[in-house]
Amino acid sequence: QMVKQGAIVIDVGINRLPDNRIVGDVDFDGVKEKASWITPVPGGVGPMTVTMLIENTLRSAERSLQGTPADHYQEWEAPMLKTV
Repeated sequence: QMVKQGAIVIDVGINRLPDNRIVGDVDFDGVKEKASWITPVPGGVGPMTVTMLIENTLRSAERSLQGTPADHYQEWEAPMLKTV
C-alpha cells in the first residue's frame, strides 16, 4: 500500500469510468480506513481548482493589458511545512 496510516490524501484526479461514473485517481474505498482524511471525487477539491484557474486567468489578463512581459514574473515556490 502506498498510503501510510493516518495520511491526509487529497485526490485531484478526474476519471470517467465506462459506466459514466466519475472517480479520482485514489482507490477511495481501499484508502478511507487508512487515511485520517481523504477528499472525495466528485465533491472534493474541484471548486478550489476552478477558483484558482479563474484567479490565474484574471492575473494573466491584467498582465497582458499592462503590457508586462510574461518572463518578468517568477514561479512562486510554495513553502513546505514538513518534508514529505
